[in-house]
Amino acid sequence: MTDYREADFSRLKTVPVAKRPNKVDPSLLAHAPRPADRSFTAFVDALPAILAAQDLRFVVDQIVAAADRRAIVAMLGGHVIKVGLGPLLIALMRQRAITAVAMNGSAAIHDFELAAYGGTSEDVAAGLGDGTFGMAEETGREMNAALAHGAKTQQGAGEALAEYLRTRKDLPGRDVSVLLACAELDVPVTVHAAIGAEILHQHPTADGAAIGATSHRDFKRLAGVLPDLDDGGVVLNLGSAVVMPEVFLK
Repeated sequence: MTDYREADFSRLKTVPVAKRPNKVDPSLLAHAPRPADRSFTAFVDALPAILAAQDLRFVVDQIVAAADRRAIVAMLGGHVIKVGLGPLLIALMRQRAITAVAMNGSAAIHDFELAAYGGTSEDVAAGLGDGTFGMAEETGREMNAALAHGAKTQQGAGEALAEYLRTRKDLPGRDVSVLLACAELDVPVTVHAAIGAEILHQHPTADGAAIGATSHRDFKRLAGVLPDLDDGGVVLNLGSAVVMPEVFLK
């Protein structure tokens, strides 16, 4: 046997479990909803009042308290759009449960492609293998054209992209576009570029000055929304690990 030193647990001091503060007790546990009540409210009420389920209730309560009174800002990463949650965000905007939207570049690209072409989210692995990843002609050409026009007309990136979509004749995904819904519902929408991180930027038509000008204007527009958070507003960071939290922090 190897002669390694071992701790002597006989010297430990234990405490009565009755004196130990507990984070979980039976009142916090989940329960089965009544069979006759199949509503979503019943489902949420049946969840445990612990960790993520409790966080969900807290967020819902804060949004309800802020509705029609303070700003509710949804900050979006690309996956929120490409996994299909755009229509739910639009429904929340119609109910004034979201009063402003801020997107990273990826979210804007997925939303634009769904609206304009009826599809998005290419196969990255396959595209890297054959050199086609991020090389869609129409996406780069049209979005860069929208941003170039927006820079000339003092628009932000979100406004410029939404306006371009509104004037486009063929829109197979009109009803699912968050950009378009923001324009139609008069909800401020901003897009925050990360230069070099988005497929628009390697396209031959990319204009760094236009991308920078429209994104910087949107940075100022988002900052203009934030005072309305005072005294009970809500910010939702949905699916952006870096860009949107950093933009909000600044």
